[in-house]
Amino acid sequence: MVLLDTSALLFLTIDPIKLTSRARKAISKADRLIISSISIWEIAQKVSRGKIEIGPPLKEYVEGLYQLNNLEILSVDVETWLLSAELDWPHRDPADRVIVATAMSFGCPLITSDRVIGGFYAATIW
Repeated sequence: MVLLDTSALLFLTIDPIKLTSRARKAISKADRLIISSISIWEIAQKVSRGKIEIGPPLKEYVEGLYQLNNLEILSVDVETWLLSAELDWPHRDPADRVIVATAMSFGCPLITSDRVIGGFYAATIW
């Protein structure tokens, strides 16, 4: 099992060439890919601000995610919110904090191109 952060999810679904070979290998070997539902929110924010273009409307994009074989979208539960709030990490981005807390709670690697996350969470792959 591996967790994809928002950028890794976007790369996988829209522009796979942007994934590193190490990230592609981890994704192909994983029996289970998970994402936090906060990534859907983060994508929606970026689309509404014109920072990214995902092609189809957001609802269709998300419906397409459910069609991917081994991808699971996890809701953010109370325990994850609490863990994200308790992280000894000055990073203030709520989405990044929740994604890291999710990876920590599952004890799984996190695929991310974000160096700030990589500097905090040792089990990152990029």
